[in-house]
Amino acid sequence: MVSKNQIKLITSLQQKKYRKQHQLFLAEGVKVVQELIDANYELQDIFTTQDDFSRISSNKRHAVLPTDLKKISALSTPNTCLALFSIPKAVKIESTGLILALDSVRDPGNLGTIIRLCDWFGITTLVCSEETVDVYNPKVVQATMGSISRVNIVYVDLEKYLLDAKLPIYGTFMDGKSIYKEKLPKEGIIVMGNEANGISNSIENIVSERISIPRFGNLQLTESLNVATATAIILNEFKRIEI
Repeated sequence: MVSKNQIKLITSLQQKKYRKQHQLFLAEGVKVVQELIDANYELQDIFTTQDDFSRISSNKRHAVLPTDLKKISALSTPNTCLALFSIPKAVKIESTGLILALDSVRDPGNLGTIIRLCDWFGITTLVCSEETVDVYNPKVVQATMGSISRVNIVYVDLEKYLLDAKLPIYGTFMDGKSIYKEKLPKEGIIVMGNEANGISNSIENIVSERISIPRFGNLQLTESLNVATATAIILNEFKRIEI
């Protein structure tokens, strides 16, 4: 059974200010939870409806009923387990290789998918503007499917970070040069913009290379691609040079 105090704490972690206050975040589902445990994230408590995670000490492992799990889950359809982890300390940003930067990406599903894409394409550093959705939002954690444990995600003053960067900066714009015709480097920073407004004016002024994904439809009336979809295409092209 989950106590009232536990319910209060866990449900509060759906809000960023309480995650920051308690330095905790929640993760749901056996795969996500196990990935975080394997990556040595500090586990605080785990609540499960199944006979699993038997190696976890009894003072941290709590058997609960599905009705109890529903009370604390951030999902509309709860999984079989939920765990609380300590938020790890930020790691220093790598200044070499291929780096992805996000300018005010707000949708949790998009951020989670982009983190999975970074993991897939071997992008070890993801730099987020301070306006980007919190990586420890439960919906983001869920969407990463465990990839959050393999990508270094850092929040910065993006404008200052880019001004100080020594690498070429690639920005994605509708009127940029076709990425299929550009000679792409192995090292650089790729900036992806906000879902509705794209890259902000202040960041646009810092970008050294403007690139785009050309439209091939006959009418060419589509306004834009989803930012996660665009990220997949962009990362694929940058990584093709390594093949």
